[in-house]
Amino acid sequence: MVSVVVPLLNEEHSLEALNQEIANALESREEPWEVVFVDDGSTDGSMDVLTRLNAENTNVVVVHLRRNFGKAAALQAGFLEARGDVIVTIDADLQDDPAEIPQLLAKLDEGFDLVSGWKTRRNDPLLRRLLSRLFNWATAVVSGVRLHDVNCGLKAYRAEVLQGMRLYGELHRFIPILASYRGFRVAEIPVNHRARPHGRSRYGPERYLRGFFDLLSVTFMGRYRHRPLHLFGGVGLLMGAIGFVTLLYLTMLKIWGHGIGTRPLLTLGVLLVVVGIQLVSLGLISELVTSQHEERMGERERIEQFVEAVLR
Repeated sequence: MVSVVVPLLNEEHSLEALNQEIANALESREEPWEVVFVDDGSTDGSMDVLTRLNAENTNVVVVHLRRNFGKAAALQAGFLEARGDVIVTIDADLQDDPAEIPQLLAKLDEGFDLVSGWKTRRNDPLLRRLLSRLFNWATAVVSGVRLHDVNCGLKAYRAEVLQGMRLYGELHRFIPILASYRGFRVAEIPVNHRARPHGRSRYGPERYLRGFFDLLSVTFMGRYRHRPLHLFGGVGLLMGAIGFVTLLYLTMLKIWGHGIGTRPLLTLGVLLVVVGIQLVSLGLISELVTSQHEERMGERERIEQFVEAVLR
């Protein structure tokens, strides 16, 4: 079964056309399918349109959130409601083309666990395209997962990819990165991107700043969660080494008879050494906390296995 999850906010003019396009894209498939609309606290007539679609179509499911919680929370609610073995996400503004869904599903059939869309030709203002390209480049560099477009709302997942994944903040756009860190196979294919027919985007440049902070969180939790000393220790050693070389240089100047008491390099060198030591210490403490957590989790698993054996 294929579940198409559609998060939305004030998209009353797009919903009927979107539902029809999704039906056109999936009706030729032999597998059953459903559309899960998640109303993220709309204040226009979106809920009235969804209520009518739900009454007229047996495969339309509607989830209504009491207020606007954000796209990540809306997607999380949709994932919990979806019954499909494969889940497709698509934005409700009609910029993502539902006709691309069969291509995403075909790519999944090749053995991938997640397929992300790549808007090769975006129908957006120039500033937004530039910011998006910069953000995608930074995401690929920081995360180590080479994707051209993490912001594309058109994606297809196997249901197991989303099991146990908790979304909040701006983490919804980093699902491919989280999945890759968990060992799932991630692919990307070009998809058609259309101009927005109704209204205007509610996302501004500030979302990229919020997204960058979430990117740091995702990268740290994904790549360094079980080895924090590699991050803090590496940065600390680098800063400490630069500080040591700086102080060594000043020491040689002092030996040669030059005054160093008023040189800014002296303060900088001492600061780098102190901060480097602090970062290495923070890494060691983090390693202790991580090891104790793993030991507690292992003990808990052993207790659960013992209880299960006794009950048998």
